[in-house]
Order: sequence, then structure tokens, then C-alpha cells
Amino acid sequence: MDQYQQANLELWNDWATRHAAMRSEEFGYNLEAFRAGRCTLYQQDLDEVGPVEGKRLLHLQCHIGVDTLSWARRGARVTGADFSDRAIAVAQGLSDELGLGGRFVCADLYRLPEVLHERFEVVYTSYGVLSWLRDVPRWGQIVAHFLEPGGIFYLAEIHPMAMVFDERQATSLAELRPTYSYFPQDQPTVWPVEGSYAEPRDPARQAGRSAPAGPRLSYEWTYTLGGVVTALIEAGLTIEFVHEYPECCYPHFPWMQRDERGWWRQPDGRDLLPMTFTVRAHR
Repeated sequence: MDQYQQANLELWNDWATRHAAMRSEEFGYNLEAFRAGRCTLYQQDLDEVGPVEGKRLLHLQCHIGVDTLSWARRGARVTGADFSDRAIAVAQGLSDELGLGGRFVCADLYRLPEVLHERFEVVYTSYGVLSWLRDVPRWGQIVAHFLEPGGIFYLAEIHPMAMVFDERQATSLAELRPTYSYFPQDQPTVWPVEGSYAEPRDPARQAGRSAPAGPRLSYEWTYTLGGVVTALIEAGLTIEFVHEYPECCYPHFPWMQRDERGWWRQPDGRDLLPMTFTVRAHR
């Protein structure tokens, strides 16, 4: 584990502890609501993945497992994987407590084939995962490795086009200017972190993606839409669709407004930028 991954692991372990104690409706980190039956999956994802009852489903980079276990409640036989030992402990404990039958594996994504020796009918991953991976082509190979013939892969993710802007320098959509490269760089981008992205009052979220120096740093890599699709094709998958959406699962820009479905959008219907995208493929 290199210095970047070690720092990110410490960060995600801290976030796992924070998120397990939170009551965030925005990110689904409200374990009391989840225990009471709340589904943390977006209807869009449910519709695009389709029925999962009786299917073996692998959730890559599953964090504390609420999305994974939401699939279990829809009848899937779920396995979640994440490199954070604290997140896996929370997820497994929640599954055992609720009798949902989920299995959770702690492993670095690139080494997961060394400890998980089976294939799945569905591989799923969503929102805020790719920026933590330095090798997207290898990620595509991992996805294909775990899919059985005829199995489907589904990705929902933040659109990389939205990541080129620095919201700290603007107070509206009209003032946005490209600041960061759309294209992958040799070194990760370093972000000082205060608190957690899921805490609405966190200074880091109010100040923008690069907050005043805090106790931790995150190291994140750039990905492109073309790079993601190409990685899956080169790994042997067949792309069924790539959808791009103007909505986001969190207020990426501070002036975004939440709609009745829980998505964050530009005000006044000015949906000029892609904010998220989804990919479905099969092996």
C-alpha cells in the first residue's frame, strides 16, 4: 500500500465511523432510518439495473453497506467489498443485526480476486468511486473478472465534466470557468479534508472541494467518460448504454437546488452541464 492509498484508507476509516453515527438523509447515512426499512438506492438505478431477486450481486467499493443491503432487501444475494476495515465491520454488523444475509469482504479492489473466488450475475458500483482509483483499465479487468457469462455490470458515477470547475471561484453557473484538467494526470490531486463530505455544515463542503487545511488529506485521480467506457470494452464487456444526466446525488455546486425526487439540479431549469452518468454492460 503506497502513501496515497494509506492516507485514503485512514480517511475512509474515519468517514466510516462518522457515517455510521450520522442521521444524513441526503447520503443515506441514517442507520436508524435504514433499520426501519428505508431503501437508499435511487429509483433510476433500480430501473436501469432491473430485477435482482435471487441473483448473486457484488457491490464494489461498498463503504458501510447500506446500498448493498438495499439490494438484499430486493432479493439479491449480496457481497460487498471495500478496502476500509471499519466500513466492512459496520456493514457486516448491520447485515447480521437485520438478518439480511449480506457478506462483506475487506480488500483493496485491485487485490480482490486474490481473496474472492467466485463470479456474480450482477456487479454494481456507484457515485464517487472512480476518483479513488489510479488505474481505470485495471478496474475494468476486475469488473469483467467477477462477472459470469451473461452477467451485467452497472455503474452510476459523477460525470467527469463537472469536475473541471472550481466552484469556489463562482457564485452561479454563469460564472464557472474550467480550472482542473479533464484528462488524467500522472499524480493525484491533493485535497485537504475537514470532516466528511456527508456533513452539510462541514467547512470543506461550504468552502468547496479544496478546503482549508484539516487533519487529513485525500488523494484523488481524474477519469474521463471515454476512458471508463474503453476500459470496459477492452476488458471484454459489451456496452448496452451510456446515459448522461443533469442531476447530481449531492449539491456539487453550492447553488444547486434539490428536486422532489431527491436529486440536486441547477436552479431555474438551467440544466446545461452533465452531472452524472450511468453505464450498463454485459459479459
